[in-house]
Amino acid sequence: MRHLRSGYSYRGGAMAGAFVFLLPFLFCSLFTPLSHASPSTMSEWNAPKPRHSRLLKSALQRKTSNEQQLWMPLADQGWKTCAESDTPSTLPEKSRGYIQVFLDGGLNQQRMGICDAVAVAKILNATLVIPLLEVNSVWQDSSTFTDIFDVDHFINALKDDISIVKELPDDFYWSTREYYATATRGNRVKTAPIHASANWYIENVTPILQSYGIAAIAPFSHRLAFDNMPKDIQRVRCKVNFQALVFVPHIRALGDALVSRLKYPPSESESNTNYLKDVTDSRSKKGNGKFVVLHLRFDKDMAAHSACDFGGGKAEKLALAKYRQVMWQGRVLNSQFTDEELRSQGRCPLTPEEIGLLLAALGFDNSTRLYLASHKVYGGEARISTLRSLFPLMEDKKSLASSEERTRIKGKASLLAALDYYVGMHSDIFISASPGNMHNAVVGHRTYLNLKTIRPNMALLGQLFLNKSLTWPEFQEAVVEGHKNRQGQLRLRKPEQSLYTYPVPDCMCNA
Repeated sequence: MRHLRSGYSYRGGAMAGAFVFLLPFLFCSLFTPLSHASPSTMSEWNAPKPRHSRLLKSALQRKTSNEQQLWMPLADQGWKTCAESDTPSTLPEKSRGYIQVFLDGGLNQQRMGICDAVAVAKILNATLVIPLLEVNSVWQDSSTFTDIFDVDHFINALKDDISIVKELPDDFYWSTREYYATATRGNRVKTAPIHASANWYIENVTPILQSYGIAAIAPFSHRLAFDNMPKDIQRVRCKVNFQALVFVPHIRALGDALVSRLKYPPSESESNTNYLKDVTDSRSKKGNGKFVVLHLRFDKDMAAHSACDFGGGKAEKLALAKYRQVMWQGRVLNSQFTDEELRSQGRCPLTPEEIGLLLAALGFDNSTRLYLASHKVYGGEARISTLRSLFPLMEDKKSLASSEERTRIKGKASLLAALDYYVGMHSDIFISASPGNMHNAVVGHRTYLNLKTIRPNMALLGQLFLNKSLTWPEFQEAVVEGHKNRQGQLRLRKPEQSLYTYPVPDCMCNA
């Protein structure tokens, strides 16, 4: 009996020891957010090999033939900005009450929600309370409207369109997100349908304003239709997006500094003193004054949700499949298709390697200054290394700005995205590796200003990358031909499409 107890004690001790050894790893995995989890598979520790090595080898030896044509600005396309209404806007004599909205999502989804909130307030002749931004569930960012946008400019730019207040009067002190989270409230509107009409708000929200003096709308994202809206409502949405929403001064100042350093790179002797005070003097520095902004949307969420194969081997496939199951419980329709089917349909996000090959085929060479606008790339620097070999002058926020300059935006995803947005709006050319809210917002804004923007032909590229026998000249010819009309040419908005992405004709007029 003593022997049995001794044996049991030994095994229990060994198990306890093993548990103690594994505890730090278990604890880390339990409390690390999925989106920021440390590498958990071999594929995330080891750099994947290039998937298009033949094309890559030729691209590294490429010679540019159409560089001057690439940098040429867009010609006048016959449309001009006209966010202002044809007739002067007048405020109602008396506001019907207060409209309060709670916005979730990332910066650009919230931006669209802000525009729609102004429109709803105008539809209802109500006073808008500065929108409340929910804590981002992915990046855990608690930045407020006033942390991101110049609130005084916002209010002043719209003073002739709607009444806006920074805070509710004391009589409505109780109207907080906590108040609405604890019970059903009569003045909360939580049934607004996706793409609701103006009449829906008039019929369903006006009675709430009459009864309570305030209507709190949550959820609110995508809760206003783009079609069948009065012209003045469409114009005020355009005015908010393209004129009233301006980033806070410190974002604009840092953005101006990064743009200046991209256009006129400092010499080696100046590289350690890249502070904002020298920005205005940088015009005399050497440089061709041109740069490309690449929005590389290749995070773990995007990779997993696409259900595509990105060359990381069996370990990566298993890791992404597990992540997909945890995040979406199998509700990812793409997983029903093979990788070849997804790629031929253009449903796979471009990897850093593939976007690099696209840029090289279009004619950008290794002297091109490239700014990488991205929060976090799945696979980190190992995944980016191929792109960097093609474009050694690639920069980002960390390489261009000192740690002191980045203090106010460090760890704040919304402010980091705002900085990338600002730099993207001041680039000679903008290109996004995959569609998304950032892509949609910047493309629409640059369309409004007639700035060159390259839209990758995803289906064409997917088919080209599947053809492993394709030579570099064949690949280059197909890419150039397939992108002739995808460099900022105006496209009229179709029914149900967003006017924030397609501002013609709602936000623009015939010249």
